Amino acid sequence: MLLKAKIESLLFIATHPLSLNKIAEYTGGAKDEVKSELENLFNEYQQGNKGINIQKIGSNYQMVTNAENSKLIAEFLKEEITGELTPASLETLTVIAYRGPITKAELELIRGVNCSIILRNLLIRGLIEEIEDKKNMVMTYQISFDFMKHLGISEAGQLPDYDKLNSQENLEKILNQPKPEEPGEEV
Repeated sequence: MLLKAKIESLLFIATHPLSLNKIAEYTGGAKDEVKSELENLFNEYQQGNKGINIQKIGSNYQMVTNAENSKLIAEFLKEEITGELTPASLETLTVIAYRGPITKAELELIRGVNCSIILRNLLIRGLIEEIEDKKNMVMTYQISFDFMKHLGISEAGQLPDYDKLNSQENLEKILNQPKPEEPGEEV
């Protein structure tokens, strides 16, 4: 895959600005090549009437919506924020509440599906927060103070059955259970 396409994909999916160094690290590209491609992308998105722009501050880059669409985006986000949570969002939020801080990879292992969009929606609603784990160089997710305030609790440990559901041994048992056989599957 072309370096430019890799960079564009990273900027599209990122929920926060990415530094030149991080982009180079993720794409495996040389720093000077990444910088050149970032500048090309930046200039490309600045031309014409596009719905997406790229912002840069110093060596940090982020994809953002075009400011001319702010009213449309505000209406959409208001509906996203005030609408009911989907069952998948509730499940994800529950996993984060009981297992957080948790990485996206761990969350997806537990749920068995990609959680990018759900995480974005939960972040937008202020129900979870993203924390950088500098030691392991990954982002982790945990419930927010607003979420706890909404539930009327002062710490995650006050959630029902928290000790039982937060236990590492119980999680390993769940993850290691044999999967049920599909109908018609030969043994």
